[in-house]
Amino acid sequence: MAMSESPEILGSTATVTSTSRSDSDLNLFSLRHRTATTTVAGTRAPDRDDTGNGEAVDDKDRVESASFTSNVGDDANETPSASDIRFMYRPRVPAHRRIKESPLSSDAIFKQSHAGLFNLCIVVLVAVNSRLIIENLMKYGWLIRSGFWFSSRSLSDWPLLMCCLSLPVFPLAAFVVEKFVQHNYISEPVVVFLHVMISTTAVLYPVTVILRCDSAFLSGVALMLFACIVWLKLISYAHTNNDMRALAKSAEKGSVEHSFDVSFKSLVYFMVAPTLCYQPSYPRTQTVRKGWVVRQLIKLIIFTGLMGFIIEQYINPIVQNSQHPLKGNLLYAIERVLKLSVPNLYVWLCMFYCFFHLWLNILAELLRFGDREFYRDWWNAKTVEEYWRMWNMPVHKWMVRHIYFPCIRNGIPKGVAVVIAFLLSAMFHELCIAVPCHIFKLWAFIGIMFQVPLVLVTNYLQNKFRSSMVGNMIFWIIFSILGQPMCVLLYYHDLMNRKGKAD
Repeated sequence: MAMSESPEILGSTATVTSTSRSDSDLNLFSLRHRTATTTVAGTRAPDRDDTGNGEAVDDKDRVESASFTSNVGDDANETPSASDIRFMYRPRVPAHRRIKESPLSSDAIFKQSHAGLFNLCIVVLVAVNSRLIIENLMKYGWLIRSGFWFSSRSLSDWPLLMCCLSLPVFPLAAFVVEKFVQHNYISEPVVVFLHVMISTTAVLYPVTVILRCDSAFLSGVALMLFACIVWLKLISYAHTNNDMRALAKSAEKGSVEHSFDVSFKSLVYFMVAPTLCYQPSYPRTQTVRKGWVVRQLIKLIIFTGLMGFIIEQYINPIVQNSQHPLKGNLLYAIERVLKLSVPNLYVWLCMFYCFFHLWLNILAELLRFGDREFYRDWWNAKTVEEYWRMWNMPVHKWMVRHIYFPCIRNGIPKGVAVVIAFLLSAMFHELCIAVPCHIFKLWAFIGIMFQVPLVLVTNYLQNKFRSSMVGNMIFWIIFSILGQPMCVLLYYHDLMNRKGKAD
């Protein structure tokens, strides 16, 4: 059969042909070339179609074939037109045109779309968890108590409610101090002393109330979280005002106008806004989307109920049927930790979604608060350090603004500044868990400070392997599979031992 003598096709065929041609191949190539050169333009007889149907292939078809074979490698996934189909499956058209990797090879796996595999994981996850729900109901029955949301013991927590309602007194006191210093009634050292006393009392007061009352654990945790938020806001309010006063004084010396006023309206907005960093004004949206707020509230109720269901139906039975993780059989303790890790992870993810996404966005929408970057894609964190920078942006911004960079400006090394930030975080984690439990075993404190060596280890592994998967898997295993379930078991058994001794 005669092949097209078009130089484009000969060139494209030559690129995919092995360089080690046999003599017969070379002779055949020479014969075709001689045939092409001896043909007179305009008088040459048309070739026959390769399919053997007798159809003549004219010069126009030859040009279309050459154009198709030269362009088909550029976009192999493009749907061919009707004219291209005539030449698409001819044997002379190359089937292999460029170097390609398999979709699951290490060089190409992250360049592919895995939407289908993601859907498969969702289907498998739903199927497996459905089986676990049925198995749990068959084994334990319905464990949700009628007093889960509200019980007679909740009435005994009224001292905690009164303490919570009285906490706004401390921001009011901080505002009075700032007004006094603005009118030069008190000096700067006195201002610092008064702010330290106000912020410290704002934390010690709830701690004292909780320790003196035998309140429910959730009520104590809620009060301590609220008190810690007030403390962080008071520190930011005092620190920012001090910096603006210093700027105003330097502007006066330099004959530059800089207005600074202490506004009660700004303080009130700051205390209710979803931020921990004070500033006189914030970016604001134009309107409040009422329908959107209603939808988010419905989601908040649903996911809060889901958290309660998982805690009552799964976590409580597992914890109650466990032993102290630091005592007894090691293999049994590992089995309990791994069994607890899955429902604990679900509860933690629901908590994150409810608070950082739903609640903070609802609050921001009602207050028309514009900056809603309350978290980043922490689930893609390659190191522990990245996780702590991305998962809680309000606290991260507060730490950077009021702890880290002030330490750097005062000559403290960066590593020491990071340790100071983790130390402060560990103290507040311990307060929020140990005080409501009436147990001071420092498990939460040790768990947070253990993040410091983990930061160094994960950074080293990330630099060594240069792979995001390695660091991300280490983060998930250490933080969610081992760390949190271990803390839950430790605090539960210490709490049960304390109640047993009290009884």
